[in-house]
Amino acid sequence: MKYWTKANIPQRNEGLAVITGSTEGVGFEDALALSSAGWNVIMMGRNAQKGTESIAKIHKINPKAEVIFEKIDLANLSSIKDFAWRMTSKGQAIDLLINNAGVMTPPKRLETKDGFELQFGTNHIGHFALTAQLLPLLRKSLHPRVVTVSSIANREGIINFDDLQSKSSYAPMKAYSQAKLANLMFALELQRQSEKHGWGIMSIAAHPGVSRTNLLITGAGRWSSSGIMRTFFPFLFQPAAQGALPTLYAATSSEAKGGLYYGPNKMSETRGFPTLAKIPTQAEDIDVSLKLWEVSQKLAKVEFY
Repeated sequence: MKYWTKANIPQRNEGLAVITGSTEGVGFEDALALSSAGWNVIMMGRNAQKGTESIAKIHKINPKAEVIFEKIDLANLSSIKDFAWRMTSKGQAIDLLINNAGVMTPPKRLETKDGFELQFGTNHIGHFALTAQLLPLLRKSLHPRVVTVSSIANREGIINFDDLQSKSSYAPMKAYSQAKLANLMFALELQRQSEKHGWGIMSIAAHPGVSRTNLLITGAGRWSSSGIMRTFFPFLFQPAAQGALPTLYAATSSEAKGGLYYGPNKMSETRGFPTLAKIPTQAEDIDVSLKLWEVSQKLAKVEFY
């Protein structure tokens, strides 16, 4: 695994990868690397214009890349259902799902279309609902993988079942940490559920360290303290292409294992090359993970089968 890069991605001439939040940042780098390695890639996002521009960027680098864009809003369960229906109607097996999209620390509490706190609703519930509805297509693949992207912010996260939607009190980073902890716990529980029910799905978690993306600017705002750091001190953040490596390793390496968590190998997992990441103690609580799974099914109005 030492110094693993995108050059180590096995080349292939088939396979469908679906990537959320892939019109920019780490998700775009995932799409670029996978399409360059021969994958058929579905890029996903809310903005069709960004999708078109992103595909053009990839085709400029690799004119033969098989890439299309699908519009989806992970803050809207109806939008997720519509996308899943479109995919199901085509009937094509999905070999890889990367749950990458995210919202980070909006200064004021916002809600999704369905009334969830925006970060919990988008980062966790949206991806939970999407994975559940794509499960039949994933199970059609011979060796399906689901990679869910978490964050080092999960270290401070606590799943507060008494106030999952941060209605009693909203602190941007506290809500973000809870959502990213939920992402990690979902990935680990999905592996356990897959083994229990014989789904054959390898579920893996990954995180990008501290990477140079627009997540801080679009979430907290350009003139927030974190936004200012991102804007005027870019050298503190590793390039998005580097931050994508743990996800790409989890998605493609024959050495990656289900139920594990990968991140960068240097400076407390903030930068570097893929390695095993430390799972915070709270994410190892199987009882809490199972409760979160059951609660999430009710909130997302889905069932895994």
